[in-house]
Amino acid sequence: MLQQRFERKLQGEVEIDLCFSCQAIWFDDFESVQLTPGGIIELFKLIHQHGGDLRQPLREVLTCPRCREKLLHGLDIAKGGRFNYHRCLQKHGRFTTFAQFMIEKGFVRQLSGAEIEDLAAKVGVVRCSGCGAPIDIRQDHACRHCAAPIAILDPKAVEQALAHFQQAEDKRTTRDVDLLGDAIVMREKEKSLLNRQRQQQNGDLGAELADVGDLLISGIDLIRGLLHH
Repeated sequence: MLQQRFERKLQGEVEIDLCFSCQAIWFDDFESVQLTPGGIIELFKLIHQHGGDLRQPLREVLTCPRCREKLLHGLDIAKGGRFNYHRCLQKHGRFTTFAQFMIEKGFVRQLSGAEIEDLAAKVGVVRCSGCGAPIDIRQDHACRHCAAPIAILDPKAVEQALAHFQQAEDKRTTRDVDLLGDAIVMREKEKSLLNRQRQQQNGDLGAELADVGDLLISGIDLIRGLLHH
């Protein structure tokens, strides 16, 4: 697997392990929910870039890359519907395919019963988005091998998910900038108060001018950081 870094919600980065040949992700414990909305968008773009890569079938028995114990298959529910994954019993993390991650984050929607029947009449057999196994949708509405439901990459769902995460990212970064600006002002006010006390003791007018200069420099540094962000 290859390591890729994405922005963490609180601070710092999340390092995620990606395998493009098996189209899967290894999340250490809670890494999936620690991604910022912008990080989710970047990960989706990366998955999309490698959508045409040759895919290798997953092993029947998956093991934890940390402790080498067998991973336990699990199912969960998110806005996009039911998604499956394999988790470590020692809580080292979980293994999930690209398709299941996109269901979890709302980029992929699951087909209704009527849509599956219509697809079955036209196609018959499809590949499982979870493990790559064939699914005869004339008989099954989920993968017999990994229990993944049948889902499609709906352009409308993708558009809505991208808009949702972009709005959340814009709101998050705006809030961060406001908090950073408030912190700079508070810091400079505290420095100004200390310098005024020194002025009263030393009668040094130059210190007051230095206060203004420090505040301007801090503001310029903030703007420079935003422009390079």
